[in-house]
Amino acid sequence: MRRRLRARSATRALALGVCGAAAGPAYGDDIARALAQRYAPIVRLQAQPEPCGHGEPYQPTDVAALLGDDEVALRGPWDRAHIVKIGPTAEDLGAGLFGYHLDFPGDPLAPGCDYERWSRRLSARSEPTAYARVVPDPAARSLALQYWLFYPYNDYNNKHEGDWEMIQLVFATADPAEALGGAPARVGYSQHEGAEAASWGEEKLALVGDTHPVVYPAAGSHANYFEPALYLGRSAAQGVGCDDATGPSREVTPRVVLVPSDPEAARAALPWLGYQGHWGEKQSAFYNGPTGPNTKPQWESPIAWAEHAWRDLSYAVVGGSLLGPQATDFFCDAVGAGSNALRAFAWRPAATLLLLLAAVGLLAWLASRTRWRLSAPLRLARRRALGQMLVAALRLYVANAPLFLGIGLVFVPLSLAAGLLQSGALRLARLEVLPGSAGEASTLAAALAVGVALLFGGVALVLVQAACARVMVEIDEGRPASVLGAFRTILGGASALLGGLALFAVAVASLTISTLGLPLAVWLFVRWSLLAQAVAIEGEPGVAALRRSAALVRGRWSRCAGALALAAFVPALSGPLVGALLLLLAGNLPFAAVNLVSSAVYAVAMPFVAIATTYLYFDLRVREQLEPRARGPLPALPAEI
Repeated sequence: MRRRLRARSATRALALGVCGAAAGPAYGDDIARALAQRYAPIVRLQAQPEPCGHGEPYQPTDVAALLGDDEVALRGPWDRAHIVKIGPTAEDLGAGLFGYHLDFPGDPLAPGCDYERWSRRLSARSEPTAYARVVPDPAARSLALQYWLFYPYNDYNNKHEGDWEMIQLVFATADPAEALGGAPARVGYSQHEGAEAASWGEEKLALVGDTHPVVYPAAGSHANYFEPALYLGRSAAQGVGCDDATGPSREVTPRVVLVPSDPEAARAALPWLGYQGHWGEKQSAFYNGPTGPNTKPQWESPIAWAEHAWRDLSYAVVGGSLLGPQATDFFCDAVGAGSNALRAFAWRPAATLLLLLAAVGLLAWLASRTRWRLSAPLRLARRRALGQMLVAALRLYVANAPLFLGIGLVFVPLSLAAGLLQSGALRLARLEVLPGSAGEASTLAAALAVGVALLFGGVALVLVQAACARVMVEIDEGRPASVLGAFRTILGGASALLGGLALFAVAVASLTISTLGLPLAVWLFVRWSLLAQAVAIEGEPGVAALRRSAALVRGRWSRCAGALALAAFVPALSGPLVGALLLLLAGNLPFAAVNLVSSAVYAVAMPFVAIATTYLYFDLRVREQLEPRARGPLPALPAEI
């Protein structure tokens, strides 16, 4: 009796879903099939050069390939561990089964490569598939053409088994035959709990053969986008985090399976459409497997959903940063890290809590290993504990705030110049001037944008460090100091600074490219970190300044690394952290404005880093003089570099 009631419920739900919100005019499935084939989507997935590596391993999958598979289990709602059936069939799911869960081979909280290997086995015995529906709405004088895509696993911040996505075309007629002879009015691509829309013929909507819309699913989340880019979301509708739909891409053309217009025919052809349970393993909160298409509002009322849920724009993140890390970049990384931490806690709560307590204890121990009592800001040439350097730097900054803030403003013109060059690189990619496919051009543009940011950011940083060092010496010796005077002297020896910076950048970047070279890059970064002070205070030329920095750091690398980390940690995070908070709290604030605020905070904070680093330089000079093989007395400040 209970099974008959469930079957009736499933049949009724399927009938309502197939017919749509209102009964439409009678039409043959031949017309619907022709319409579905005419506008079938082209899916461009992020390429995955190596198995289980970076990229998108999953493709729109034929549901029939996983039903009846002995690696799939059906579990009841009363007990996660209880297996109702191994290898459930489409007919089993057609009974409705509200609250039940399918369970795929793997652990969604620690996926490893299990789902990818299973997905490859499914793909080997099936074709990529899109399930099409034609839903007329006479009351709205419109017709919806939907394509539903199933992915075996969602490898995003909210990792879970099973993932249903879709795109929808809307025609300004309720007659399928008339729609077949015309063109759509709008197109909507599903993205998390919302969707992005485009008018037919709009520039951002790419077409193949004049009728097939091109879809760029984000790697992992499969949220659908019109163009290859990195997108930022800050709400449930947009998704919280960043969707990577950048290229290069591999193109997939799913075969179209039509959902018949007659409910009984649909139940016979695709009985699993009556399933009301979850297409994935039962987990807490957003790690739970999703329910199927027939439970979504766009299934029952597609035209109303388009009118109320579609938005006109998704927000692409410009590659690179101008004044330090952008708020958007920081936001993407922070959300991803927070998601991973939350997932680890859900997977292994006790071990994660112990690890967190150990990290807090380590930070407290490190803070206790230095002295924090007040240290006079002046008389630079003295030994100081790491904590005292930070305290002295803060006191000197506050006492001379207008002077140091003026030095920090050097970031502004360099930021504007970097922004113009970045925009130019991205514009070239959109105009297809850059070589390669659309995805490869986008990747090249992003790489150029990052390169521009690093170049201008590095120049700005060494200029600020050198100028702050000169000003500190002037103040310490009781001479009047000014922003213009400091930069006039620094620019007189710009070739020494820029030459040393170029060698510094090339060496560190070359090592960073290789994973094995990364530790050496960090070691070299700390070893050469006093380049600006060696040029500004001792008048050393570029290469000699790098050697001088290395000589000061030699034997005290860990002390220098700790000082640099303490000095830069809070200031470097302050700008992007403020921006990330604005992204969450001021939802309507444009991304450009958020990044501008973030950059301004960063520019204010960076002179503090320069001051603290200069205290470190003098501390090392004094310690060097106390050694048996001292270099000699501290050289006088040269009139010109």
